This record gives sequence, structure tokens and C-alpha cells, in this order.
Amino acid sequence: MANIAIIGLVGKSMFFDVPRFHTGGETITACGYYEEWGGKGFNQAIAAARQDAEVAFLGACSTDDKKPIEAFCRNEGVMARMCVKNRPSACAAILTDGTGETRVTVHPGAELAAKDVDGFAGSIAIADFLLLNNEVPEDVNLAAVEIARRYGIKIIFNPAPARPLPQAILNAVSIFTPNEFEESSLPHSSAEVVTTLGAKGCRVRSTGEIIPAPVTQAVDSTGAGDTFNAVLAVRLAEGATLREACVAANAAAAQSVAVKYVMPSLPRR
Repeated sequence: MANIAIIGLVGKSMFFDVPRFHTGGETITACGYYEEWGGKGFNQAIAAARQDAEVAFLGACSTDDKKPIEAFCRNEGVMARMCVKNRPSACAAILTDGTGETRVTVHPGAELAAKDVDGFAGSIAIADFLLLNNEVPEDVNLAAVEIARRYGIKIIFNPAPARPLPQAILNAVSIFTPNEFEESSLPHSSAEVVTTLGAKGCRVRSTGEIIPAPVTQAVDSTGAGDTFNAVLAVRLAEGATLREACVAANAAAAQSVAVKYVMPSLPRR
């Protein structure tokens, strides 16, 4: 069984279905609304567990949200270590238009601190892969990278949202998984880069190959990248080649965009 450790944001995701996106100064009335727990790392954790992996997740939240988040994770088979902070949990507003395209605004709210990662070291030490992303503070990722380096754990890093990365992260990561926008600002390193291309699939930098995704009718693309990252990690941990893992990740992401919202869209194996 694959063993995946994930560090990331978790909070309330608020979905607004809109006929189209705003122009400057415009107010639009939503035609639908939905709430769920979300965040890049959280989504990846649930997606990996639904692929039959053993998953440990580290996140931060408010006092009121700790028990419900832990209960949700427990029901999904995720071992969640939630660090309580004296501020509201993270929240995100996700607008989805009639074509399935999305616009997302995130407020980080309760954030992890570097010292919180120390209590997660045991989970990192036994993982096949550590999944990281840029929704947590840089010093948190640096602390996690150092622990992973100490134990020889491979890292998949989703550089979203895009921001400059320190050399310590560039040197430690095995695979970066940017989208096309994020790839343009990603400095060169020795790491493999698998760029997600939406409906076109993904591109592997070392071979230049574009691995196509199955054709599907997109309803909501939110969470597709998180699904891709989770399945990529699980398949690699199970011994698949990079190409085989990309094919599986493309297929899972294609499944996810055919279902509205994130939690209902994360496919089971």
C-alpha cells in the first residue's frame, strides 16, 4: 500500500455558480451555492485515500473546526494532525462559470508554523512521497523539506500559487507539478517537471512528451490538479513508471472535472 504524507491548507470552500465571470465594478447574482471542506493539501489527502493509499495530513484550523475536520478525515481514512490556531480557519471563494472554468480567491486564515512540522516528522519518515504546495508559509515547507531530506523521502511539489522558491526547495524536490502559468516562473533545477495542461493532459519535461488526457465534458475543474497530484504520487509509490503514473493521473483528473464541486468529484479506485 502506498504511504503518502501531505502538508497543506484546510478550510471552508464556498462555491458560487455564476453565468459568467465579472468585469470591473460589476455585481453578479450566483445561480447556485455549495459549501465543503477544502484546500489544496486537504483535497490531495482525500483524493489519495480514495486511491487506497495510507495518508497522513498536517493542517491548521480554528478551535471550532478541529473536530469536524478530523471527523471528516477519519471517515475518509485519512490520519489528520490538526494544529489549532487562535484565528479563523482558511476560506476560499470559488466561482464557476457555465463552461466549467473557475476563478478562486483564498484567504489563508489559520496557518501552520514551522515548529508544527516537528510533530509530523514521524509521518514524513515512513512515507513513500511527501506532497507539498505553496498554500502554506515558506518556512513550513522548508521545515518539511529538511525532514524529508533527513530520511531520504521523495517530494512532489505543486508550486501553486506561484511564488519564488528558495534554493533549498529547488534542490530537494523530485518532481514539480506546475500548470502552464506556474511553469513559466519555475526556475531550472535538476527535478523532473510534469506540467498539467488541462484538457490536453500533461507534459513531461525530461522527454518532452505530451501525455493526452481522456476526452470528457468538463463541468467543474476545481480540484482537478489536486486529483492529478494525489494519483501521481500514489501510482509512483506503487511502482508505476512516471509515464504510467501520468496516464492514471490524467484519467482521474478527467473524471473529476465531470462532477461538480471537489469532494464529490474526487474519484475512488
